[in-house]
Amino acid sequence: MDRRTLWHARDDPSIEIFHPHRAPTALVDGEFVWAVDEAHVPAYWFPRDCPRATFWIGPNTSEADIAWMNGATRVHAIEWDWWDRFRAARICLYLMPAGSFELHSADAGYYVSRETVTPLARVEIDDLVRRHAESRVELRIVDELWPLWDRVVASTLEFSGIRLRNARPPATPSSSYALLPR
Repeated sequence: MDRRTLWHARDDPSIEIFHPHRAPTALVDGEFVWAVDEAHVPAYWFPRDCPRATFWIGPNTSEADIAWMNGATRVHAIEWDWWDRFRAARICLYLMPAGSFELHSADAGYYVSRETVTPLARVEIDDLVRRHAESRVELRIVDELWPLWDRVVASTLEFSGIRLRNARPPATPSSSYALLPR
């Protein structure tokens, strides 16, 4: 029996079946149903299009980067422009049957299935601020994600940037922003 717990997060509570498709922003070829493991699902406690920088201490994180985290072990950062939408959001987490999924990225906890998937259950969550606090995930609200993101990707922290193309353009040049596909 496969004991992985996999989730798919959406704003839409009416999904009954997930069909493989090629995501418009996918960096890999193929049509997939995507899921994320239990350890990484907090990165999806956001409105779907909300840009966010998520980063955490890993086994190879330096002492200097641990100190920079200021006591946090995991941080999620969003821009102030998204704060009201974040506070009002209601997210649907679909529990996925793990059988047809294969690991795509261990760092981000991504799994993919090439088959149509019927979720086992749907859990609706809200009060995302409380959920972060109870899970001991520090939530940071910043004017602009890019300076923080540049610092994170240059560090020894583990990280995942989600929907960064929706972040405000940087006020000053950002090497990470320059790499985004247009």
